[in-house]
Amino acid sequence: MKILTKITIGLATSALLFVGCSSTPAHTNAKSNASVAQPTITEANLGYRGTDDLLKEDVVPPAVAYHSAAPGSSKKFKRAYQDAPPMIPHDTTGMLPITKDNNQCLMCHMPDMASSMGATPIPVSHFTNFRPKTEVVGDEILKNGKVIKNTSSEKLANVSINVDKGEQKLYAGRFNCTQCHAPQATNELVDDNHFKPVYTAPDGDAKSSWNQSKWLKDINTQKSE
Repeated sequence: MKILTKITIGLATSALLFVGCSSTPAHTNAKSNASVAQPTITEANLGYRGTDDLLKEDVVPPAVAYHSAAPGSSKKFKRAYQDAPPMIPHDTTGMLPITKDNNQCLMCHMPDMASSMGATPIPVSHFTNFRPKTEVVGDEILKNGKVIKNTSSEKLANVSINVDKGEQKLYAGRFNCTQCHAPQATNELVDDNHFKPVYTAPDGDAKSSWNQSKWLKDINTQKSE
């Protein structure tokens, strides 16, 4: 009897070890209580280059293709999140690189032209200089031409923000549109984007919530010349 008991315990232990050492990961289906094997992810599946040898230098990734629709005929992309820089949905051939003296984006996206062109208008933030001109003359510190005390207080009245309220002249620090706005590739993603944005404005997927009355309410401003 003791021998049979030992044999039974030994067989049970072996069965548990065999199941525990299985090389195929599995999980239990709550509905059927059946074990389902998980798919194996190889190194080639993890990267855009599509190779198991991640140290190879001669691997050529798939060519990147961009949307070819002409400006004005393309479908706008929803913003990735509230107030995200909108992405470029149309062909940019011949428009790049953008320089301070040659910016073809302004032909359609300036506020006075955007509506008739079906384009997204440049927001007032792009016509605003958030960096007051600072210079040292002798022993004095000047902000926008006015002497201030040598302090970091942000409540000083002379520390103002220059706003082109007429929206006629783009602030020089914003001339490089593709620094934030980029054309979108048509290639298949290595993995789908599972991020789900929550917009704080009803039209947040297509329009910025930043406007002059909202973020300049308590700021002392002066019109740029």
